[in-house]
Amino acid sequence: QVQLVESGGGLVQAGGSLRLSCAASASIFSINVMAWYRQAPGKQREFVASIRSGGMTNYGDSVKGRFTISRDNAKNTVYLQMNSLKPEDTAVYYCAIVLLTNNVWGQGTQVTVSS
Repeated sequence: QVQLVESGGGLVQAGGSLRLSCAASASIFSINVMAWYRQAPGKQREFVASIRSGGMTNYGDSVKGRFTISRDNAKNTVYLQMNSLKPEDTAVYYCAIVLLTNNVWGQGTQVTVSS
């Protein structure tokens, strides 16, 4: 099974930017949908963004216009560029391979946005 490792999280001031990376242990070329989710303390996991193998993207309403998802199949990596960060973006961000049954999840990376 493919394993996912997220990186790039950290502490940033409101209005700043971060780029998250999700490195897969095997080729993602044939994987149709990869996505980012996030979970804030005391809240349910929330959809952030997804990208299909053909490049089509989809975003959650709260991040539209601020976040950009991309994938580099040659590097087996998915990225999440986060701009204009807000304190409410604070959460653990998870990368996922979206499947019909159970998704494959990474371990998560913490993003903290200070006001």
